[in-house]
Amino acid sequence: MEGADAQVDVTNAESVATATTNAVAAHRRIDILVNNAGILRDALLVKVKDGDLIGSLSDADFDAVISVNLRGVFVCTRAVSPVMIKQGSGRILNASSVVGLYGNFGQTNYVATKAAVIGMTKVWARELGPKGITVNAVAPGFIGTEMVRQMPEKILAAMVERTPIRRLGETKDVAYAYLFLASDEASFINGAVLSVDGGVVVGT
Repeated sequence: MEGADAQVDVTNAESVATATTNAVAAHRRIDILVNNAGILRDALLVKVKDGDLIGSLSDADFDAVISVNLRGVFVCTRAVSPVMIKQGSGRILNASSVVGLYGNFGQTNYVATKAAVIGMTKVWARELGPKGITVNAVAPGFIGTEMVRQMPEKILAAMVERTPIRRLGETKDVAYAYLFLASDEASFINGAVLSVDGGVVVGT
């Protein structure tokens, strides 16, 4: 099995366990885990018009985002950390978001997961640090992914306006943050949240 070709359902503990076993069989160790799977199901908590409730964030959309963005991080870290403990080293990198720090309109479910990922990062930094494993989070801001660039020009302009550097981030900006935290140069960084957001403060 080639690791790059493996498809894993992060919400399924058996799928994650199989992938972990296969990775160890192929490479004899796991040095880096990047918990990056995520989905969006945006909606207002409640939508009211003329005093009447006309919509709300559904249970299904809340649960779906929690399952992938939060439970998936837990399931993958629980599966991989024993391998890292056995080898006495490892880097665990969790994808949070600027909205996990500041909140964001219409993203109750997504923000909840990204804030919780920061909390889990700090817990695991304490628990796994003595085992030679560092655990850190990256909190990207507005990044010019293919999905983001398909948004209306007005929204893109608003994103840029709220970013002091006055541009969207590039995927390589986030990749370099992960690369640094995974490197030997970051060996004394543990439990940190690295914002890669151009200085943005959501809501300003």
